Amino acid sequence: MSKRAKLHEYRTFVTRAVRQPGTVGAVLPTSEHVARAVAEVVPAHGTPTVLELGPGTGALSGALHERLPAGADHFAVEIDSEMVRYLAATKPWLELIEGDAGHLGDLLRTANRSQVDAVISSIPWTLLPADKQRELLAEVAKALTPGGVFTTVTYVTTLWRRNTIAFTELLRETFEEVLPRSTVWRNVPPARVYVCRRPR
Repeated sequence: MSKRAKLHEYRTFVTRAVRQPGTVGAVLPTSEHVARAVAEVVPAHGTPTVLELGPGTGALSGALHERLPAGADHFAVEIDSEMVRYLAATKPWLELIEGDAGHLGDLLRTANRSQVDAVISSIPWTLLPADKQRELLAEVAKALTPGGVFTTVTYVTTLWRRNTIAFTELLRETFEEVLPRSTVWRNVPPARVYVCRRPR
């Protein structure tokens, strides 16, 4: 990404974070180091279907796009209409669905899809009430193929907060396998990537 494009991304993200602090969970876009760590989880062969939830300005999208093989189906669900417009202008290869991931099943049916091989989430889970977290994770679990993977990012600075602990417990209620990967320190704030498989 060029320096000019990166500045545009930062400006867009920070503007939305200031205007919508309840739906944007970070102070800066996720770093390329986190993006690469997340991208390692998605299939690099075959024709996988990969869904991003809450891509924001697409900080993870580029790394995913580079990783995915030709013929992969890469699309995203984003609730913020301004972010949708930004993504449409800057990442024309990413298919966008504007809507609430809480209605993921309906959104997939409308888009003529059933299940996906990977769900990558940038949703700020710890800003959501517990019932909304549970609703969204249930939708994700139903959307995954039997061998599918769910990957999400949290921040090390929140790991010991009650709502973060509750969220990780909910991940373990929803999936048989929940693996925290190594902390990505080269991010502001430092990030932890969770990889989850086999919905219960």
